[in-house]
Amino acid sequence: LTPIFFILEKKIGVGMPKVVNDCKVLVANCQMDTDKIKIYGARVKVDSFEAVAEIEKAEKEKMKSKVDRIVKHGCNVFINRQLIYNYPEQLFKDAGVVAIEHSDFDGTERLAAVLGADIVSTFDNPEETKLGSCKQISEMMIGEDKVIKFSGCAQNEACTIVLRGASTHVLDEAERSLHDALAVLFQTVQDTRVVHGGGSSEMAAAAGVLEKNKVVDGKEHAAV
Repeated sequence: LTPIFFILEKKIGVGMPKVVNDCKVLVANCQMDTDKIKIYGARVKVDSFEAVAEIEKAEKEKMKSKVDRIVKHGCNVFINRQLIYNYPEQLFKDAGVVAIEHSDFDGTERLAAVLGADIVSTFDNPEETKLGSCKQISEMMIGEDKVIKFSGCAQNEACTIVLRGASTHVLDEAERSLHDALAVLFQTVQDTRVVHGGGSSEMAAAAGVLEKNKVVDGKEHAAV
């Protein structure tokens, strides 16, 4: 049997190991860029370069504090829906945590279902956060693209089907056929009642009419 795995169309962070075993995964949706004011048109006026340096230092300390709180969860893989800037990425690397950024909304939702994890945005209560788990996370090539493969996932409530074909036309046809099959499977699970196709309902009606015709006499027989 083909092993079940999940593929995320992203790359592992620069300088981090491309294969991680016995993964404890923290799935998050938070800002991991510089914690600056994000109000349009906001400005900070200073009268010296020393003041600028103090602001940058305060921003770095705030980011370091956030990374430290994430690391305290006991994870060795951190996956964020949003971008992870260079400074926090370096902090994760120093702490031995593999960081994967920009997993997108759909990817994050599916990862949480696959790994059995909570999607968190605050990190003050590690004991209340459920980490996801899988046996291995590795970077692999599919065609000309690098992707991340999750193997041996805890929940397996989603998976990835890889389609291969000689041309885009063949792949499009295969994708449509697969979509139709999955739609039928989904509908069957939702409602187990089945209406047979292929003209079977019309044939059943015709057979019933013929049986009824055997017991009808006179002009009514011709009408039936």
